[in-house]
Amino acid sequence: MGYSHLRFPAESVFLVTGGAGFIGSNLCEHILKIGCKVICLDNFSTGKRENISDFCKDDNFTLIEGDVRDLQTCMDACKGVDFVMHQAAWGSVPRSIEMPLVYEEINIRGTLNMMEAARQCGVRKFVYASSSSVYGDHPTLPKKEGEEGSLLSPYALTKRTCEEYGKLYKKLYGLDTYGLRYFNVFGKRQDPNGDYAAVIPRFIRQLLHDEIPVIYGDGRQSRDFTYVENVVEANLKACLADSEAAGEVFNIAYGGREYLIDIFRALASALGKDVEPQFGPARAGDIRHSNADISKARKLLGYDPDYDFERGLCLAVDWYTENLR
Repeated sequence: MGYSHLRFPAESVFLVTGGAGFIGSNLCEHILKIGCKVICLDNFSTGKRENISDFCKDDNFTLIEGDVRDLQTCMDACKGVDFVMHQAAWGSVPRSIEMPLVYEEINIRGTLNMMEAARQCGVRKFVYASSSSVYGDHPTLPKKEGEEGSLLSPYALTKRTCEEYGKLYKKLYGLDTYGLRYFNVFGKRQDPNGDYAAVIPRFIRQLLHDEIPVIYGDGRQSRDFTYVENVVEANLKACLADSEAAGEVFNIAYGGREYLIDIFRALASALGKDVEPQFGPARAGDIRHSNADISKARKLLGYDPDYDFERGLCLAVDWYTENLR
């Protein structure tokens, strides 16, 4: 179960792009805990210095302030690296609809730069973040790799494109790539502020500050919310996966299904708030229902998530309660 038993050679070097972001900083933290070296590459466009401030005191941690859109920066960061965990990207479906050109530059060109740098520098494994958004309007639940629909946003298109490059880099160049389709990740250090904040930290912040949260849509849309520790496990196990699994994509979730209105009520109850949400119009590009079949990741990566939704939500509430006041 989980990943506490996983072992890497002490001299292993990991590069985490977007390492000052939500998921990236959690990855950096756990790599340091297992005694390996980690290089964090971030331009701080969305990442935060406070997310990595404690790590900077560790001799095994190196920060490179740079942009994945610059190939030379990627080349320099990949020198001597064994494993790349590529998290650098811009998220948010609504923002991608407003800014498609920026998403193409960061998410597609940035990922291609990193794959090329990893190939030229002899990186052993290239693990990259994809997204459940690639399933688009395909109606079947649970979502299963190979059964995708029409894409609904530029963000989804960038992630699908990166998956295709991942397949090609394995086929043409022998780079072991592993695409992880994250399903609605949540947990500590996820930014609760701004128009594009994810729903769970946004609800928690609003409730803590006695604001009335807004649910976009009717609240009956469902998601496979995935605690960040499960994502850490998936990344580490992908770094140890067989080369036969390379070039593939994998759903990374818990395999559950939660409705937004139920999550709101659970959070209000946990925080002792007697309030009802407001409802706004549904957001363009959003998928109505999302629930993952994780059997492929179980079989080929040994992925066995420890944290169910309820456990993860309790941990997230505790962290935000302590850090947002």
